[in-house]
Amino acid sequence: MQPIAPPTVQQEGKKNGQTFAVILITTLFFLWGFALNLNPILIPHLKKACQLTDVQSAFIDSASYIAYFLMAIPAGLFIKKYGYKGGITMGLLLFAIGAFLFYPAAQTLQYAFFLIALFIIASGLTFLETAANPYITVLGDPEGATQRINFAQSFNGLAATMAPFIGGKIILSGKTLSDSEKGSMSAEQLSNYFHTEASSVKLPYIIIGLVVLSIAIMIWKTTLPEIKEPADPEMEAKDSIFKEGNLMRGVLAQFFYVGAQVCVSSFFIRFSQRVAGIEEVSASQYLAAALFGFMVGRFFGTFIMRFISPSKLLALYSVINILLLALAVLSHGKISVYALFGVEFFMSIMFPTIFSLSIRGLGSKTKQGSSLVIMSIVGGAIFPVIMGKVSDATNIQTAYVVPAICFLVILYFAIKNFAVQKITLSVSH
Repeated sequence: MQPIAPPTVQQEGKKNGQTFAVILITTLFFLWGFALNLNPILIPHLKKACQLTDVQSAFIDSASYIAYFLMAIPAGLFIKKYGYKGGITMGLLLFAIGAFLFYPAAQTLQYAFFLIALFIIASGLTFLETAANPYITVLGDPEGATQRINFAQSFNGLAATMAPFIGGKIILSGKTLSDSEKGSMSAEQLSNYFHTEASSVKLPYIIIGLVVLSIAIMIWKTTLPEIKEPADPEMEAKDSIFKEGNLMRGVLAQFFYVGAQVCVSSFFIRFSQRVAGIEEVSASQYLAAALFGFMVGRFFGTFIMRFISPSKLLALYSVINILLLALAVLSHGKISVYALFGVEFFMSIMFPTIFSLSIRGLGSKTKQGSSLVIMSIVGGAIFPVIMGKVSDATNIQTAYVVPAICFLVILYFAIKNFAVQKITLSVSH
């Protein structure tokens, strides 16, 4: 079998073009990281404003992540026809529209309206991730693809740190009424309270919409290098991409990983309140600190991959997270919260590493394979609901068993991937 030639950039002065493209695309990682990491703020906020149960509030994540499942293939087809630039521009436009819809949603105080707005935002993010993740891996030396995507995803981690910190300050009021306080208020007073709570999301999302729209215009007017994935006759001859074992395992691993990540972060504030007695606004700052660790973990992971193979590091981090979640479930007070800090750090390299390992060697089927991996992000829609049901049936601390189980699947993918790498290397030698 002849090795597949790496994708090439069809443009003169490609080195400068690639460098600028990497910088511009990296800003997109920040944008969608900021949007998705406002969800842990929206969950306790809308739970309060719209009077929701834990399961109902989990549909905030479901509305976001179900879009990845429904829109990934359409996004892949769109990108195949109009290129990476077209997909990125479309994603930004959908992102802006969804952000602007938060204003009427807050005005009407309809939970369903909020979910529609979140679905549209996430549809835009699906286009962005389907385009930007594979695009960043092929902009440069193939050997550095995993490090490159981890570096770009580090800015996603920066956004993850900033979103709960800024969102917690601007959106959360820190005022939660007890049942007795609600009972002592008139219907008009109660309605005013709920509308005041809901209205705090208006300005942040209008600003987000305007920023995203501005970047969409900038991308549209900018010339980006076009990537040509070379055809591989042996790959093309295969009946279906679903026969690619490593890709299918990667899709499964990403499904469980995103489910785990969303569960850990989205219920962090509620967990901190219940287990350690930390009040709402302070808990949001704890979350910001934990997500700062997530960002640091991305940069650290990118560096350490120079010395440890990505699959080995993924396996090691999976084991550590299982142990940390066991500590979070079994211990008490702030020790449990600090265990989740550790989980955030060791989750940091997982998404980009799974993504890069999954699509490696797909050649001309890279876009198709990327769409499948992006579809698997639907795990973020499913596992929080499962976790919410476990929480309602038992308690929020016990519910953290759910992400621990997810990391077992990621461990399996990492070990299997390392085994495949070993066989490939021995055959090539």
